[in-house]
Amino acid sequence: MLSKIARTLEPEDDVDTTVAHIVAAAAGTVPGTDEAGVSLLDQGKMRSVAPSSDVVAYLDDWQHRLGEGPCVDAVFERPAYRVDDISTDPRWPRFGAKAAEAGMLSIIGFRLFTDSTTIGALNLYARRANAFDEDAERICELFAAHAAVALAGSKGIEQLQVALRTRDVIGMAKGILMERHGVDADRAFELLVAASQHANVKLRDVASWLVDGSSRRT
Repeated sequence: MLSKIARTLEPEDDVDTTVAHIVAAAAGTVPGTDEAGVSLLDQGKMRSVAPSSDVVAYLDDWQHRLGEGPCVDAVFERPAYRVDDISTDPRWPRFGAKAAEAGMLSIIGFRLFTDSTTIGALNLYARRANAFDEDAERICELFAAHAAVALAGSKGIEQLQVALRTRDVIGMAKGILMERHGVDADRAFELLVAASQHANVKLRDVASWLVDGSSRRT
């Protein structure tokens, strides 16, 4: 089981693709699961990514809006929650009513985290009560650990790609200024920084504007 999970959850080049693979694999791996989703923590706020159905998107969104539910608490309180029947669980009365109304009674929420950061939560749903047993919870724990590593890897890849694209566009913008004004690379960079500060715009955005404008003129 562990090797199967590890092979399934290789980090992709972007976070959303990695999440989509995690959701599909979780739904097919953890016994009792009918639907799955992932809530990612982004600058202190949670967002639903690649839900397996509209019901999951709806329920994840309600947890985020209400600030209550097993998946929210898995991020901010303790790392794992298994709910046998959300309709009778007193811990999350408002969300419990929404989930029962949507036809989802059993829920597992597992924190996705590494040693250095909390990434979000893996959210598993089932239509019947008592759908998840201890074996399902144990498999989900293994799954969440590998999913967190895959997500951290894809975030690293994505950030590296952004950094490389930023470096490239700044380099092109410097080249344009060097040719246009007859200055060296250091002076061209100073001009970009000055324009960024004057306009209160990020340096990469100033560089992109300059490169795009030059392309339109040629």
